[in-house]
Amino acid sequence: MPDFEQPTILMCPPDFFGIEYEINPWMDRTKPSDHATATAQWNALRDILISIGADVRLMEPVPGLPDLVFTANAGLVWKETIYLSSFRHAARQGETPVDDAWFQAAGFATKSLPVPHNFEGAGDALFCGDTLYAGYLIRSDASAMHWLAADMGCRVIPLQLTDTRFYHLDTCFCPLDPTSAIYFPGAFDSYAQQTLKQIPRLIPVVEAEAARFACNAVVVGQHVVMNSGCPQLEADLASHGFIPHATPLDEFLKSGGSAKCLTLRLDGEDAAVW
Repeated sequence: MPDFEQPTILMCPPDFFGIEYEINPWMDRTKPSDHATATAQWNALRDILISIGADVRLMEPVPGLPDLVFTANAGLVWKETIYLSSFRHAARQGETPVDDAWFQAAGFATKSLPVPHNFEGAGDALFCGDTLYAGYLIRSDASAMHWLAADMGCRVIPLQLTDTRFYHLDTCFCPLDPTSAIYFPGAFDSYAQQTLKQIPRLIPVVEAEAARFACNAVVVGQHVVMNSGCPQLEADLASHGFIPHATPLDEFLKSGGSAKCLTLRLDGEDAAVW
């Protein structure tokens, strides 16, 4: 069983990161990522996380798996178990055996969802309090989320995503603590928008900043780490007592990822109440 004494985050260096296929609207093989810049941006993100008290653990990058860098998609951590992702697109399915091996070596129990469920981990499944908010339709299946909730014995609220730019829940929704979250309303259908309003403190993000993946943020205590270029959200977070940290992550935005995508909290998210 893993033992964590401080906030612990899994990352994977971008040694083999690149735009090698197109599975979301952000990816364009004619607009490649610059390796040196991506590496510098990844290093800066890691250094910020360490500076605010996180213990960063590393997964070994693997040639031919450019999106392994997005560790949030490895699975959903719940106590000492990780529910491994079952990726919709074949281009990412090779990541799962690598993730499985890493988590077993780290002391986690690994579980897979029954076939044919599609499920893309903490990209689409986020706790706010004791409720699992679950994005579905574009990458993950609603049925997968119901199976997960039944297996964990928790409440789940499926949220339909309607804008392919925001293909994972963590691109448009980020719990901050058990009663607070940020979100981009335009990414959700009307029912999901109404359902989210049950969260006591719900902070909307404007579209221009949502398109910079402002919601794809990493929360460590009162610290919120996000892509640069989101001044309105930074001001809103500060007004609610949070401490924003902006860092450029544009090379990863080319692949449809940002700060949250590049990280997976191993000890439990600050917003989660298990």
